[in-house]
Amino acid sequence: MNLNTLKPAPGAKTPAKRLGRGIGSGKGKTCGRGHKGQRARAGGFHKVGFEGGQMPLQRRIPKSGFRSRKAIMCEEVRLSDLNKVTSEVIDLDALRLADLIRVNTRNVKIISSGTLEKVIIIRGVSVTSGAQKAIEALGGKVEA
Repeated sequence: MNLNTLKPAPGAKTPAKRLGRGIGSGKGKTCGRGHKGQRARAGGFHKVGFEGGQMPLQRRIPKSGFRSRKAIMCEEVRLSDLNKVTSEVIDLDALRLADLIRVNTRNVKIISSGTLEKVIIIRGVSVTSGAQKAIEALGGKVEA
């Protein structure tokens, strides 16, 4: 086998259809472009999705579906949910074990919603001022 003897497989290359070569060719006169209109003209180009000036489909359909990565990594936990945590010291790991936050959550804020029924120590989790008052009223602590 030599480079000068290489050929494509039989039937792999079909000859180009010759346009505008008379009625008998099947592609004469209008050359398969139809009659008139932008596509029939030389240089008759328009963008993909162009609908002749009508608002295109991709712009008519409403936008949907975005959630920022920051929102995914941040969560809120209610005071009443902290009753489900078994450990006395509450940090990110304790909240994950209690299935109160997702695995990829990095920032948690405890909000003052519901009632707390036990003494706890908060460590490495941000707390609202109302929740902090409720925790300290029971004798718990909030550590930075």
